[in-house]
Amino acid sequence: MIRRPLGNTDLQVSVLALGSMTWGEQNTEADGFAQIERARAAGINFIDTAEIYPVPPRAATAGATETIIGHYLQRQGGRAQWIIASKAAAPGNGISHIRDGRPHFDRANLLAAVEGSLRRLQTDYIDLYQLHWPDRATNFFGQLGYQHDSQAHITPIEETLAVLDELVKSGKIRHIGLSNETPWGVHRFLQLAEQRGWPRVVSIQNPYNLLNRSFEIGLAEMAIREQVGLLAYSPLAFGLLSGKYEQGAQPERARLTLFERFQRYNNPQARRAASAYIQLAREHGLDSAQMALAYVTSRPFVTSNIIGATTLEQLDSNLDSLKVVLSDEVLAGIEAIHREQPNPAP
Repeated sequence: MIRRPLGNTDLQVSVLALGSMTWGEQNTEADGFAQIERARAAGINFIDTAEIYPVPPRAATAGATETIIGHYLQRQGGRAQWIIASKAAAPGNGISHIRDGRPHFDRANLLAAVEGSLRRLQTDYIDLYQLHWPDRATNFFGQLGYQHDSQAHITPIEETLAVLDELVKSGKIRHIGLSNETPWGVHRFLQLAEQRGWPRVVSIQNPYNLLNRSFEIGLAEMAIREQVGLLAYSPLAFGLLSGKYEQGAQPERARLTLFERFQRYNNPQARRAASAYIQLAREHGLDSAQMALAYVTSRPFVTSNIIGATTLEQLDSNLDSLKVVLSDEVLAGIEAIHREQPNPAP
């Protein structure tokens, strides 16, 4: 398993990370344990979770994914072998059950969020603590066309970084990262860290896949020049790039079948583009999911590619993407499709 440095830290993370957001909803605790074991055997040392997981977020299941990981660590041990990343939620996005629906990135909220995650994970520290989405109205989760609201409540980034500094100094978190952030947000966090001597952001977890390469526009250069590498989520566009939804198929237990809220990758343009990529893979004798994953992993601004699965068979297939080398012809075909239909699912 290839490993890459996490930002400017001494941590080396596996180039594939194990995503966990189905554990506690589509997957049982036993499923989660089996996936962790399979990933560990393949050389993965990086697990990504969040306080709101599993998804879709519900009051009845909030924190269940972290709890599953905590049970695994308690029973199997080996905490030091894993790099564990979790996230604190911000307001909005249907999470009124998290800290009374006002989980801002202020001191009280972040301290409560970290303590809750540590308790559920049954660990003394979190290796990478991320802000799940900005504590301000901006473009993320598919929102385009920035609309500025000067009256909106936001927690000053200065306050947020001061609290994170306190948590790093206490040893409860080791490093900090951003998620669903914009170029301005990354710049501001880096600027304040340099000015005040506060913890420096080491990663950004944003969506990146063949149907959504918007990260390349403003963030890829920053990721490389500032050592804030991408932790790519949704590399298969919620499974659309696997081919399992082709010809209008609605596989049982599949995410787009089960949950209406996940329409970001389910529009006509995305489906057409996905079909083109799937056909390209077939023409070159490739598994379309493995081609899509191999493309993401190969990008120079990617630190780790977060793979998720609901079955061990899917996980094995995702792991095998590391064996795929994309030819110049395949890469040219990918670019041709992208030019024809760029970013149909931002």
